[in-house]
Amino acid sequence: MSIRYLTAGETHGPQLTAIIEGLPSNLTIDFEALNFQLQRRQKGHGRGRRMQIEKDTARIVGGVRHGVTTGAPVAIVVENKDWASWSQIMNVEPIEGNDEEKRRVHRPRPGHADLNGGLKYNLKDLRNVLERSSARETAVRVACGAIARQFLEAFGVKIGGQVIRIGEIEAPANQLSVDELNERTEASSVRVVDPETEQKMEAYIDQIKKEGDSVGGVVECVVEGLPVGLGSYVQYDRKLDGRIAQAVMSINAFKGVEIGIGFEAGVLRGSQVHDEIIHEDGRGYYRASNRLGGFEGGMTNGMPVVVRGVMKPIPTLYKPLRSVDIDTKEPFTAQVERSDACAVPAASVVMEHVVAWEIAKAFLEKFGGDSMDEIRANYNNYLAQVETY
Repeated sequence: MSIRYLTAGETHGPQLTAIIEGLPSNLTIDFEALNFQLQRRQKGHGRGRRMQIEKDTARIVGGVRHGVTTGAPVAIVVENKDWASWSQIMNVEPIEGNDEEKRRVHRPRPGHADLNGGLKYNLKDLRNVLERSSARETAVRVACGAIARQFLEAFGVKIGGQVIRIGEIEAPANQLSVDELNERTEASSVRVVDPETEQKMEAYIDQIKKEGDSVGGVVECVVEGLPVGLGSYVQYDRKLDGRIAQAVMSINAFKGVEIGIGFEAGVLRGSQVHDEIIHEDGRGYYRASNRLGGFEGGMTNGMPVVVRGVMKPIPTLYKPLRSVDIDTKEPFTAQVERSDACAVPAASVVMEHVVAWEIAKAFLEKFGGDSMDEIRANYNNYLAQVETY
């Protein structure tokens, strides 16, 4: 058994829609917790005016009855409040008017999907590309991940995240539990643990914005409470760390991912990289360290999963870059669409939820069943097997 979802919708369309297939029955849905995760995605120092317009709320319109999943596909809708201002321009029916009235886009922005998408799909109005390729789509991906997160929480799995770096400012390392991490980062405007670093990052973002530029950074996701053996070593596409890496790289503007110490492993000796194995009565097998970030051989090893992703600066700048008009082929400086100076704190929340989804998917593949009761029985039987190994 596995789960999957599809999303549909545009950044200025009426809504974003997702359908989740494969959720077991009898999973209790906490609607307040679901929408809390969507609200977290909208926060962060450096966000643009769009976040003042949208107040994201997920509405479940299928697959849940009286607060509990039925086993049928779950349909989720996140409405775009800005749709009222775009209802004519984004109407699904044909409309009269010239290019200006239709808000046709013919000047591709460097760093966006505009030109590549126009060439690929033979679209002469690049708005058809940017409307779908926009990071607005991550709102409904967070909603799907929030459902997966609730599924994992039912089995004691906890997920947290933090910002590691924004531009030139790096946060000091910490060894906090997920509960402590969530409590402290939720109180931070940039999702860092250290208040002094928060102030430096805020000032840095403000300066970048003042200069008409944008800035990226590095975010981290930590997952506690996972059993040994999620994922597999037998085929390349079943390695869970590889699947997580793909999911993280699919987030808008992400250009790199690492597990555990990641790229640092390329400059260290083997004795400084690998985690020694220890066994204790009552605890079983565990690792003396967690430099490999909870994975060995494409499988979880029982230690916390640690994933980091790097987000490039938002490419829509108020200090525009050079590009070429697709109509005239003449050079110009790229037009500005509304954007953020820094979306790294929000990206941290998005990454938590794409990681949650991949782990929930692997969990169901390992312990699958059609109901929560069946899955729990399979899970408990496996834990008993592992305990006596």
